Amino acid sequence: MEYLLSLQNVDICREENVLFRDTSFTLHNGEFVYVIGKVGAGKSTLLKSLYCEIPIQKGEARLLDFDLRHIKRKQIPYLRRRLGIVFQDFQLLTDRSVYDNLAFVLKATGWKKKAEINLRIDNVLAQVDMQTKGYKMPHELSGGEQQRICIARALLNNPALILADEPTGNLDPETSSQIVQLLHDICREGTAVIMSTHNYNIVRSFPARVVKCENATLSDVGE
Repeated sequence: MEYLLSLQNVDICREENVLFRDTSFTLHNGEFVYVIGKVGAGKSTLLKSLYCEIPIQKGEARLLDFDLRHIKRKQIPYLRRRLGIVFQDFQLLTDRSVYDNLAFVLKATGWKKKAEINLRIDNVLAQVDMQTKGYKMPHELSGGEQQRICIARALLNNPALILADEPTGNLDPETSSQIVQLLHDICREGTAVIMSTHNYNIVRSFPARVVKCENATLSDVGE
């Protein structure tokens, strides 16, 4: 079976710390996976290695059509265009509206026609139930609304995979559940999701494959 992501016997380090040693992991198209583990176990490092912010030192690592071990710097933007990245702290541009945040990403990734940009923004805002919020500034939105906009941003270029790094870390329990439900809905439409979390209530409430970061490796802990 074809894998969207395949890591085979990889080592991943941050400075002198080896966070993953001789680790293997595979992800199928359209699969939802939680990555759990203690603070400092390597959850964020794993996701950062997938979008080439942290290098993979050893082993074989393929994501989509890219060899992560030997990827050239000029190829990295093309990889990232095929990924959606959702951060715990939102990382919205605070000096511009929701619409302008999304338009900025589209223009930066090669979209030029205003009508197409407008249509795509309308589509992703509708997908996250924020279609009336395009004119708002980030500070005018609640935390949950800001995270919905971040998910909309991640969807702009129809990614094959969304990497969600503790996306509920700054949200209350009810809002957290809404965000995770949204990610599961997106996954059911065909986009794979890797979500790091230390919220075991969410994992129990929205079942999916669970992989644990522990002892410098990844291991499946069931569904």
